[in-house]
Amino acid sequence: MSIYPNNRMIEILMVEDSPADIRLTKEAFKDAKMLNNVHVVSDGEEAMAFLQHIGKHANAPRPDLILLDLNVPKKDGREVLAEIKKDPDLKRIPVVILTTSDDEKDVLKAYNLHVNAYIKKPVDLEQFMRIVEAVEEFWLSVVKLPPK
Repeated sequence: MSIYPNNRMIEILMVEDSPADIRLTKEAFKDAKMLNNVHVVSDGEEAMAFLQHIGKHANAPRPDLILLDLNVPKKDGREVLAEIKKDPDLKRIPVVILTTSDDEKDVLKAYNLHVNAYIKKPVDLEQFMRIVEAVEEFWLSVVKLPPK
């Protein structure tokens, strides 16, 4: 297991309201090649509070990667993505949509809002684990992430 450059752990923000998907994703990241902290918020409003260090998230770390479900309560993933990409302090954080929707309108809108990747969640458990591992391998091992 390695640590990201400058001897720091990778910080991942997961915006997801499905306990099963949260559990599976955390399990896949637990076996990752890089040390990471997965922070989970269950709705879009809490995601923005985390990113903007509001309230109980005043000391939240800046994520190196955001995993965003489109269908979360209070403020959906499309709205969260739009806010992230409009904000000069947040827009360089890579955002990967991980959702059940394969609607072409959702895919097009996400890319028009400058999402970094759009992945449809598979229903098969083994495939889901492989996808999370592929996200980890690509975004945390292959890609050079922007400085904080």
